[in-house]
Amino acid sequence: MKTSLEYSSALAIARRVIQANGSAVTAAETALGPAFVQVCRELADGSGKVLVTGSGTSGAVAMRAAHLLSVAGTPAFYLSPADGLHGGLGVLRAEDTVIAISKGGSSAELNEFCKRARTLSRCLIVVTATADSELASLADYLLPLKLPADADLGAIIATGSSLAAAALLDAITDVTRVMRGYGWDQVLYTHPAGAVGRDGVCLAPAADDE
Repeated sequence: MKTSLEYSSALAIARRVIQANGSAVTAAETALGPAFVQVCRELADGSGKVLVTGSGTSGAVAMRAAHLLSVAGTPAFYLSPADGLHGGLGVLRAEDTVIAISKGGSSAELNEFCKRARTLSRCLIVVTATADSELASLADYLLPLKLPADADLGAIIATGSSLAAAALLDAITDVTRVMRGYGWDQVLYTHPAGAVGRDGVCLAPAADDE
């Protein structure tokens, strides 16, 4: 049944969601530490590809992360657990790295994928909000997110939790880019299209922070 909302009530709901999302993104900092830096070093030093995976909303975050890693000089691609278990795992080689994203870490399909992917690759990196999950136990490198209780809509829809995971992967992307010595000139060379290619020369920083 549809519900009629007063103007003030509609805005109150919207503000609550935006504030919860903001708090969740800030909470991504809880995953920063020695393991985070080691993950970035592994990605920067690796000679293979990075396979990023996840199911549902985490899959959308994984797809985005794979694209941004590639843009920033770390060869990456997305593969869903379902496609992986239907033969896609054959893409992995010993020099490759796998990143798995899951809030709860209890997806049977994702966990089975990661069990097999771990034996075919260099290492498994897990981003999750559930550090005692089965998925977390499979990780070579675990990046646990400690999220506010109200991070997600109704504690069901992965709103804030997915934004927190995306923020953490963004941080990994840029730290790894700097570790690789992949400058903005190289980013612009492989991203010549759109507004980035048109305006990027003027907008790119002169140098990276160290």
